[in-house]
Amino acid sequence: MEVRVYYEDTDCGGVVYYANYLKYFERARTHYLDSHGLSVATLIQEGTEFRVIRAELSYRSAATYGETLVVETTVTADRRISLTFSHSIKDRSSKRLVVEGSATLVAVDTNGKIKRVPPPILTALGLP
Repeated sequence: MEVRVYYEDTDCGGVVYYANYLKYFERARTHYLDSHGLSVATLIQEGTEFRVIRAELSYRSAATYGETLVVETTVTADRRISLTFSHSIKDRSSKRLVVEGSATLVAVDTNGKIKRVPPPILTALGLP
C-alpha cells in the first residue's frame, strides 16, 4: 500500500511526526484485510472487533514531506485469539527502509470480551 506524505503528517522540520507511522500501520492493516476479502465494517456487524494490545516501532530513517512511502504487511496468528501484523515502510523511489514494526490485535465480541478469531477470518488470511 502506498502513502503520500503530506504537510499535515510532518513536524516543523518537514519530517514525518513519529506517531503518524502508527496511522500508516492502521491504514495498511485495513487495506490488507480488504485485499483478503475482509471488510472491517462487516466483521463488526458480524460480531468480531479487533483491539490493539501491543505496538512496536523501530525507526530506521526519516521520511519527509512529499515522499511516497510503501507499506508492506504480513500477518500471523497467535494462540488463535490474536493477530500480529508486521509492517515495513520504505521510500518508494529509493527503497530506503524508514520504519519497521508490528501491532498485535486481540479479537473481541461486541461487548469487548476476548474471543477466538473466527475460523473464516483465519482461512481468508491463509492462516492455519
